[in-house]
Formats: sequence, structure tokens, C-alpha cells
Amino acid sequence: MSANPVPVADSVRFGDDFELNLRAYELRSAGIPLKLKPIPMELLFLLVEHRGELVTREQIVGRIWRKGIFLDTDNSINGAISRIRQVLRDDPERPRFVQTVTGKGYKFIAPVIEIRQPATDAGSTPPAASPESLIGQKGAHFRVVQVTSPRRWGVLLGISIALIAALGGFQWFRSRGHPQLPLGRLMLAVLPFENLTGDAGQEYFSDGLTEEMITQLGRLDPQHLGVIARTSVMHYKHNPEQLDRVGAELGVQYLLEGSVRRDSGKVRVTAQLIQTKDQTHVWAQEYDRELKDLLVLQGEIASEISDETQVALGGHTHITPINQPSLSPQALEAYDLYLKGQYFWNKRTIEGFERAIAYYQQAIAKDPNYARAYAGLANSYSLLTGYSMAPPSEYMPKARAAALRALELDQGLPEAHTALALIVQNYDYDWQTAQKEFRRAIELNPNYATAHHWYAEHLMWQGRFDEALRESERARQLDPLSLIIASDNGAILYYMRQYDLAIERFRAVREMDPNFSRSGMIRQAYAQKGMFADALADIEKERRLYGDRPWAWSELAYFYGRNGQQAQARLALAKLEQWNRRQPLDPFPILRAHIGMGNKDQAFAYLEKAYLEHSNALTTLKVDPIYDPLRSDPRFQDLLRRAGLAQ
Repeated sequence: MSANPVPVADSVRFGDDFELNLRAYELRSAGIPLKLKPIPMELLFLLVEHRGELVTREQIVGRIWRKGIFLDTDNSINGAISRIRQVLRDDPERPRFVQTVTGKGYKFIAPVIEIRQPATDAGSTPPAASPESLIGQKGAHFRVVQVTSPRRWGVLLGISIALIAALGGFQWFRSRGHPQLPLGRLMLAVLPFENLTGDAGQEYFSDGLTEEMITQLGRLDPQHLGVIARTSVMHYKHNPEQLDRVGAELGVQYLLEGSVRRDSGKVRVTAQLIQTKDQTHVWAQEYDRELKDLLVLQGEIASEISDETQVALGGHTHITPINQPSLSPQALEAYDLYLKGQYFWNKRTIEGFERAIAYYQQAIAKDPNYARAYAGLANSYSLLTGYSMAPPSEYMPKARAAALRALELDQGLPEAHTALALIVQNYDYDWQTAQKEFRRAIELNPNYATAHHWYAEHLMWQGRFDEALRESERARQLDPLSLIIASDNGAILYYMRQYDLAIERFRAVREMDPNFSRSGMIRQAYAQKGMFADALADIEKERRLYGDRPWAWSELAYFYGRNGQQAQARLALAKLEQWNRRQPLDPFPILRAHIGMGNKDQAFAYLEKAYLEHSNALTTLKVDPIYDPLRSDPRFQDLLRRAGLAQ
């Protein structure tokens, strides 16, 4: 007996070799997927659906952005059309596919061949089903996509089929024992969510959603799902790459792509899960929600993606999302301010930390029980101490108070445990508590790259180099494009006295960013190898870039002193002391200058001052080669004991 399914096109073909797959939601040329971002892809679907008809700009805005939303529609539509033409190799003067109707809109003018799924007899491939008939089927892992246009419900079944095919491919991939894939654990990257509001001032919101999704997914099922950290995925924000290349660079099997559009009290989020080895669209969804339900929505998306990866690993356990509340108007304002704080904190500059602190404080004023804002405040004050070279007493007590308040409000917050660990390590030299707090943060979220990174430093300061390298590698796997993690891996090699390897690592960082400040540690490796000309040339290059700074004068005094150029060293020290009189500095820059110049008594005086002022420079006391000339002195051994580093 023949079935009579509703005729639904699987795909349409046009031109010599183009195919628009309505089920997999992708455009191919000669069978190869072509990269189109959500807006151009949505516009292409709209034009093809109305092929031969005029599609007005008003229709485009209504379909893609909704009526009443404020954005620069002319530039947004023109940009999307331009991208479509670029991909289709279409000449706007002599169009084959997309014709401009001046002042009105656009037409899709190419002949189209529809490829439909044929009706089948019983016992053969089942007919195309309606979306409603797929809901609730047991034994089949289907995900229904909610889309705004009824013409595109054929996409739904295709995504389900793609998922089943993808899972079979994954089992083959896993059986090959891929070296980057830990047994029973997938790796996923959340690519930066695209801001579709048309307002660049909303970038903090789309970036914030990206980071929030990373956090949600990272904490949901860490035994089975590893999630790449924010630093690495942001590399692709304004630098799009082919998805297979992104997958290879990040070492992931899946990518989550998405977009967000915020309009008054509403938010629309689209998300799609893609398998990297063949760009298969495994799952896709579109959500329209009240803005107050954004946290709830993030939890839902994380749970659905976790379900997909559970199936890929051969399991069927549903992971319950982390319970997230709907936000009151006041809590929503606090959350928005928190996202702005995160946006500026991630810039990792003095100005960025100062602006982040202001936003976190505003968030706390709106919601005094907002634990994550306190954790952000703690991390900002902690890092600002090192970046600004201000005396530790200026910021670290504020950092401690914020971290303790965050933990008082939420003991399960990994960011707060990590913040407290850094504070008690750098300010109190309390290594036992720091280790306990780092481990607790990692236990709460094994995918938290910063906790692994800072814990690697903690192990390094104690001379536990093998453990430090292993922890640094864990951080790198979670954040493979992070320059600071790569630089600090070079720092471990430097403190191990592996100077050639350290120089090689710092040079690799500079190939990615020649001006990344932490890579300046290469100069210390040069100095320990006696390559003073290289060290001096490098610091002069940095001075040309950034101008005179206390750190530069400190290094110059050290390098000149070590190289026997005492007159130049004294001039650099005088500049440094002049700076210190104008604005009090952490003791370390002057301490280092005296060590390089061989002034042992002055060096010990500043070492004692550094201890009394709780300088984080003393964390390096056990391992830093610059202290080698002082190690045989009983005063140094006494200081090691007081700093908790004697063992």
C-alpha cells in the first residue's frame, strides 16, 4: 500500500553546481559546504522561497529582524546581499541569481530544481513526517527545530537524520583512537554569538552570552564534555575561518554557532550544533523569550547540547540543567551590569579593570546578594595590583573582602574559590589554603581553564615543575589559543632553567602577537644565557611601543648591571627611584635593579620591604634565577621560611 506524504523539498538546485539543503540548513557548491553567517543564510532562504517574486526590504526586516526594532537596515541588508553574491559568484551588474529592484527590494531569478523525498511502500524508508509526529517518539533521538516560517518545516526532519548519521560517524572516529580525544569525553567550542541588534554598543551582551554558555556547558557534564575557554573562541569573533579548520585549531569535535538579537524586553537566540569533521548540522534551535528568562534559556540550551553528546558517547542519561531563576527587573539590571563588567575585565588592561570594577559595583548596588559580581570584583582587584604595580595594600584587602563575600553568598562558585586562592597565595603566602581553594574550583568546574592555569603557576612557584607542566597542559587543552597560558608555560620552562626551550616558547607566542606583554619574559631568559645585547634591544623596542614605564627602567638597571655597565645601570636606577617618589611602587622593580647591580645589602632591604608589604614578587622566591646570587645568605633562607617556601 502506498504512502501519501506531504510533498516537502529536501533541497533545491540552481546554477551549475549550487544546492541549498532545506533540511540541513546549508549551502553547497559541488557538494562542498559554503560558509554563510545566519543573516545572509536566512535572507537566501527567504529569496529562494519567493523565487521569481519581489521581496521588499520591509519583508526582509520583518522576517529577519522583526518590525519595530532599531538598526541600520540599509547597511545590514546590503551587507547580507553582498555576502550572498560573493558566495554565489554573482555579478550585481549582470546577475544570474539575485536581481536588485532599485528602491524596492530583490528577486531570486535563477531557475530552481526541487529535490523531493519520494513516497514509499510499507517496509521501505518511511515517509516524511510532520514535526508534531516526531515529538515524543521513544528510541529515536530527534530534536524539533522551531522556525518562524511554515515553509521551512522540512528542515526539522533533516536535522534529526543528520544527527543519527553524525553519531555513526563519531563511533568510527572514536574507534580509531584519535590522540586528541580522551576516552569518553568530547570537546566542544562555543563560537562567539553574533550580535544581530545592529548596535555595536550591544557587543558586551553577545560576548556575555557566549561566555555564559561556555560556563553553563562547562559545569553541566564535565566528565563527558570538555568546553573551550572564552579566550580561544574570541579569536574567531572578527576572524571567520572554515569550520573544519576551526575544529582542528581548537581540537574539538563539535562547534556551537549562534546569534542573539535583543529588543526591549525580548531576546531571540538561535543556536546550531555542528560536527567539525564534515560540517554536519546535528541540532538547531531558535528561541524567542522574555529577557528576564535569559538565564533559564541558557540552561535549556546547555542541557539539550549535553543530551546530544550523551547520545554520541553511547549513553542516554538526561543531564538536568543547573537551576536558574527568572530575573526580577532589578536582578536583570544587575545581570546586565555584570556582563558589562565581564566585557571590560576580559580586556586585561589597567583601564579595563577599572571600568570592570565600576560596573561590578553598580551590579552589587542593584543586587547586594549577587555573588558573581563580588567574584568579578575580587579578580579585578587582584589582577589590577600586578598590572599597575601599585602597592599590594592598595587593592588586595578589597579583593579579599569581595572574594569572601562571594563565597558567603555561594560556596559553589568556582570563580570565587579561584579568586580567594590567588589572594591568599600572593598576599598571605598561605600555600596550603591556596592549594585547597584551587582544587575546589577545579572540582566544581573541571572545564574552568583559568583555575587550571593559575594552579599551574601555584605549583611552579613551589618548584613542583612536573605537576605544573601537566596542569599547564590541561589549561592549554581548554584554551588552546590563549597567549597568557602559552606564555606562562614558557615561564615554567624558564624557572626550570630550560632557557632555550623557554625562548622558543616565547617566540611562538610572539608569532601570534608580537606585542603581547607577558612574552617580554623572554628578556629574562636572554639575561640568564648572557645574551644581554638581545635583552637590551628587546626592552628598547618595548619602550618605543609603550613609552617610559617603571618596569622598563627596572629591567634596564638589571641588564646593564649584570653586563658590567654600571654607569648606565645607575642612571636607570635613578629614573626608577624618581618614579617611585612620584608614585609609590611595589618594591620588586627596585629590588631587581639592586640585584642586577650587585648591591646585596640594598637588595635585602627591599626584599624585607617586599615581605612587609605583602608583595606578590615573593611568590617567585624559591625558583627565580635572579635570586641565585642571594641564596647562600642566611637572610635569604630565613625569608624563604617566612614566605612558606623553605620546603
